This record gives sequence, C-alpha cells and structure tokens, in this order.
Amino acid sequence: MTGPHPSDAGNLHEPPQAVYGEARWPMAGAVVTAAVLTLLLPDDLRLGPRWALPLVEGLLLVVLIAGDPGRISRRSATLRAASIALVGVLACGAIWSTFQLVDDLVHGGSETNSADALLQAGGSVWASTVLAFSLLYFELDSGGAAARAHCMPPTPALAFPQHLSPELNATHWRPRYIDYLYLGFTNATAFSPTDVMPLAPWAKIAMAVQSAVSLLILGLVIARAVNVLV
Repeated sequence: MTGPHPSDAGNLHEPPQAVYGEARWPMAGAVVTAAVLTLLLPDDLRLGPRWALPLVEGLLLVVLIAGDPGRISRRSATLRAASIALVGVLACGAIWSTFQLVDDLVHGGSETNSADALLQAGGSVWASTVLAFSLLYFELDSGGAAARAHCMPPTPALAFPQHLSPELNATHWRPRYIDYLYLGFTNATAFSPTDVMPLAPWAKIAMAVQSAVSLLILGLVIARAVNVLV
C-alpha cells in the first residue's frame, strides 16, 4: 500500500478555490428595462409585434433564473445557450430599431416631424443599444459570468483597470454587470475605449459596431431635432 506522493503533500492542504458568484438581479433588471423600452417604441421602429421581443426575452430570463437563481455560478451548456440567445435577441432588436430610425430620418417617418417624439424615440433606441451591448460584453467576456465566478483567465477579452494595474492588488477581483454597463455607456458616448481595453478580436468588433450605431443615432437624431425646432 502506497501513501501520497511527497509532491502532492502541499495540495492536500490547499483550500478549494473560492467561487465569486455575482447576484442575478442587476442583469435581470437590465433585461426587464430593455423589454420596457421595446414596448415604448413606435410600431415602425420595433422588430415584430409589440409583445414578441419582450415575451421571448422574458421567457429566456425565466429559464436563466430558474436554472441558476440567486447568484450566477452554475456552469451549464443549456444555461449558456439561453444566455447567448437572450443577448442575441436584445442585440438584434436594438440594431433593427437603429436602422429603422435612420431610415425614418432619411425618408421621413411619423416621429420625425415632432422634436419631442423624435427625441423620445431616439433616446429609447439609444438606451436599448447601451443595454444590449453591455449584456453582450457581460456574457461573452471570459466565458460569461458563471465561468468568471470560478476562474478568471490569464488574459481576459476585456481588460479593466484592475487587470492593467498590478498595484491595485486585485487578484480576486471579478468584473460585475455594473462594470459592463459602464463600458457600454462610455463606449456609446465617447465612441472609443475609455478605461477598458478590448483585447480579443470579437471585443474590438463589438465595440466598433456599438460606437458606429451610437454615432448614427446621436448624430442624426440631434441634427433632425434641431432642424425641426428651427
């Protein structure tokens, strides 16, 4: 009968790796807010019937909450697929609304004749894109929230200041949804990275697309609103 190998002696006393699961409610709140914004959009700016996207988003959110309630820490292929599907629905809806709004601005739509209606519609579309892209970053960075709860990769797709500054001593730090929401907001207003650097190709493409979409919305909506007021 043989005992443990001497080289394994240290491993016998190593505590299990801590799980840094994030609360579910910030992400869920963002999805609910995006669904409400969809309901407030004019009919010609919405992808499908008024109830279609909010219903799909709500069902996918229920699946995620039922499968991993409380804190996001369960690694499951089914839940991962549901998360990506939810992000895909949100992103497609936001980008569709953006192009429909641009088309209305170019060719003249019902909401483009009133500055108040235009600013309301444009603000809803812009906020929807911020939420959609923040959830996209949240879900795709480092394998998603559940994967990040267990282990952070040596090189994340999105490098936050805590990753870039060793003096912060953020060994156990994990980005939360609020960090990705801040990223989505600043990228949509500055049209470029601020304090978060995209390292992976998909992150660079996603941030470039969001910047272009935001520039279209803000530039055209503000210009048209000023023209209507004048």
